[in-house]
Amino acid sequence: MKLKIGSSTLELVQGDVTRQDTDAIVNAANKTLLGGGGVDGAIHRAAGPELLAECRTLGGCETGDAVITRGYNLKARYVIHTVGPVYRRSGPSVQHLLESAYRRSLEVALAKEIRSVSFPSISTGAYGYPLEDAATVALSTVSDFLRAHPEIELVRFVLFSSEAFHTFEDVLDKLA
Repeated sequence: MKLKIGSSTLELVQGDVTRQDTDAIVNAANKTLLGGGGVDGAIHRAAGPELLAECRTLGGCETGDAVITRGYNLKARYVIHTVGPVYRRSGPSVQHLLESAYRRSLEVALAKEIRSVSFPSISTGAYGYPLEDAATVALSTVSDFLRAHPEIELVRFVLFSSEAFHTFEDVLDKLA
């Protein structure tokens, strides 16, 4: 599914973010940036040990922020690592931190003149963010950013499961 936002394209696909040929892929990282489970572990395995070596030099990353490394053995030239929030229903800053993770990833991409970015669904795995709520935050934050920054030509959401893909698709239909 594709949606034009100004001169940019927002796209949803079901698949594996490590296999994307965009300029950058986004890693749903933890604060240490030293690998882990889920998307983070898959990206580290696919990129090779050089990614971990570079991440060790960065000193971590705060929740809601983003940093960039080379992509090494990936098709993507870069990996943008962002740390999404652990979901807490009573935490008022949780939505703000998730918005920030998406926005900061795109700001980092813009600073490197990256034109295409692939995102996974941030914070919806082990961090427990409800899928529909996370999709709403992700899609509205990215759409708003693309309206203001047409330099980024393509943002692709790469959803691993059919449930995630269909949830994002339903939310995008409502937003469009």
